[in-house]
Amino acid sequence: MVFGEGADIYRSLGVNSAIVASGSTTLYGGSKLRPEVLDAMEKASATMVNMDDLNVAAGKVIAEVTGAEAGLVTSGSAGGLVLQAAAVMAGNDPARMVRLPNADGMKNEIIMHRSQRFPYDQCYTATGATIVDIGDGRRCHPWELEAAINENTAAIAYLFSGFVSRRAIPFEQVVEIAHANDVPVIVDAASYLPPRANLTRFIEAGADMVQFSGGKAIRGPQGTGVLAGRADLIEAAYANASPHQFIGRGMKVAKEEIIGLVEAIRIFADEDEEAENRRYAEMCGQVVDALIEMPGLEVTVEHDEWDYLTPIAILRFTRDWRGPSRDQVRDTLASGDPPIYLHDIHNPDELGVDPFNLDEQELQIVIDRLRETLLNG
Repeated sequence: MVFGEGADIYRSLGVNSAIVASGSTTLYGGSKLRPEVLDAMEKASATMVNMDDLNVAAGKVIAEVTGAEAGLVTSGSAGGLVLQAAAVMAGNDPARMVRLPNADGMKNEIIMHRSQRFPYDQCYTATGATIVDIGDGRRCHPWELEAAINENTAAIAYLFSGFVSRRAIPFEQVVEIAHANDVPVIVDAASYLPPRANLTRFIEAGADMVQFSGGKAIRGPQGTGVLAGRADLIEAAYANASPHQFIGRGMKVAKEEIIGLVEAIRIFADEDEEAENRRYAEMCGQVVDALIEMPGLEVTVEHDEWDYLTPIAILRFTRDWRGPSRDQVRDTLASGDPPIYLHDIHNPDELGVDPFNLDEQELQIVIDRLRETLLNG
């Protein structure tokens, strides 16, 4: 069972609390909020403030941490993508802003690699933008990008995320081509933290706006995001956002959430990343030790710069595996008491135990349930 006052609160509503071994997954609540963040939010909640003043001040903190000219706290990364698109299409011109999502007569095309298309690019089209695909899904040539740019091009969008094809045109080359044509490059790096170096990496490489999640690795409020970039574009993004009465009005970020995000990103930026990864690797090692001798099951600790950005224990179901299927294992754990959610969003023959949201007690429950399920079906 999951113990504690938090579990009791959910139980009072007839909802089971869960053990999340899938990493910072929005479907399961994102991440565990830092105590310092919760304390700051509680204190801020009892005091009123001018939201314009607060947003500008918070943006300065984001700019400092990311090395950008300016920053903005957004309503999650999805809300930030909407504001990216609104900024590059309508700017801060109220006559244009009030028309969105009718983008007729504006620069309204956003170019994307076909290999980088993903469900959240609907956030761009929600503003009235049109996605222009380049490449064939496996590769893309620089001339294809150059040929796609025209008088209607509002921006080039680029996705950084685990398990996304690395056959897209290299980011630095995209920036070079875009800027030679006076076109901004907007980046979605929502889940691409850590490493903490990524906070500044994309801005340094020439991105005009970059979006990060505030409720994943940063461990800020789940409903927040971090938008950083050129001062004029961030100003335009904020002009389209709440508390202003334009397309981003519904993407409201509460004063407490803004304070929480500021506190969280300051802590995150200063944390010892090597020590953090050593702790995660040790927790993953416990999973390996408990399961490694099962015939037909390969259990390893994965950690790299592309897909597994923090250590994760990976279970690979080989052709020699004779126990329950990968999906049966996943579903059995998810339907138990408490539900246990494993990392399962990438390779069809793998399950992962991501320690990001686990304490030692929860890790042991995951290991025990996994062993029981794998051995007994």
